[in-house]
Amino acid sequence: MDLLLQIWGGGCYLSNKILFSVSETQTESVKRKLKILGWLVYILGVPAWVIILVSNNDWIAASIEAGGIPAMLLGLYNTIHNHQKVNHAFNRVVSFCTYSSLAFGLSFSVYHHGGINSLTQVLEVGVMLGFLLGSYFLAKGNSNGWLFFMLMNLSMASLMFIQDKPVLIVQQLISLCFVIYGFVKSRNK
Repeated sequence: MDLLLQIWGGGCYLSNKILFSVSETQTESVKRKLKILGWLVYILGVPAWVIILVSNNDWIAASIEAGGIPAMLLGLYNTIHNHQKVNHAFNRVVSFCTYSSLAFGLSFSVYHHGGINSLTQVLEVGVMLGFLLGSYFLAKGNSNGWLFFMLMNLSMASLMFIQDKPVLIVQQLISLCFVIYGFVKSRNK
């Protein structure tokens, strides 16, 4: 079951990074289609990641994965509407969910573990910041989201190494390559 979850979650998240990075080199209509597909695939990978992380008591990362869904939905909404139809209420809800997830995950982990006292918790904080802020910035059309995704990929690859999840280590490192590519292409525009 664990291997299936690694393939499911890792495959969806890797596909998302590939679609996003490749979209940076396409015409606007193709770019938009690839990003819509990328946001959908991203959302589909969340359940597998949450199950994996909860099963390892990675409470910060698990709450962030679940809490990142609103930012993913905002990214999908903004991409569908080509960033032309701003929904201020939706933006506020996503901001609230993002920061609430940060607070909840960190608080629960500190409570559960009696403080921040392990390398895995520090790595989870890197995942948390990278995932939520990367998703949020990219959802708003800000290319600095790629930088936060780099932090997320490196932190998650390290966490999966510690927890002996070889499929997810490889997926995170391959994703990192696509994230770097996407960042470079977005900056060259």
